[in-house]
Amino acid sequence: MKEAKSQAKVGVGIEALWTVFSEHLSFVLPNLVLNVDVLEGNGELGTVYLLNFGSDKSRLRYQKEKVAVFEESVQKFGLQVIEGGNLNHGFSSYTTIFQLTSTQGESESETLVDIKVVCETTADAEETHLPEETTKSALAFIKRLEEYLCPIK
Repeated sequence: MKEAKSQAKVGVGIEALWTVFSEHLSFVLPNLVLNVDVLEGNGELGTVYLLNFGSDKSRLRYQKEKVAVFEESVQKFGLQVIEGGNLNHGFSSYTTIFQLTSTQGESESETLVDIKVVCETTADAEETHLPEETTKSALAFIKRLEEYLCPIK
């Protein structure tokens, strides 16, 4: 198993950020994810999403992800790739987990976001740097959410 980790602090309260993760994950990032469709479920454990990628990820056309971790009491959310995407590039399993922790900033609520990618490669893995790239993409997603939720600073 391989792991990659990253962390970001955003100027958004934990409740607003958790709502996006648990109820509105179909938030779209231009040039990264063109659209997100809910194939089954309601955002909680077992929900399946279809992500269609944009031009920045041209080698990854689509990816189906399933909510594999959903712990509302500790604001922990994880998506496991179940078809396409990274599984087509030498990974037998690929899960990205977000852990939200509330902190108090100087003037407003802040949230610490820990991102962990846990994956296993196959013998013919071609893209072993993808976990690190996923954490970078996840950080870009978090920063975009911060801009969306708090457009005026």
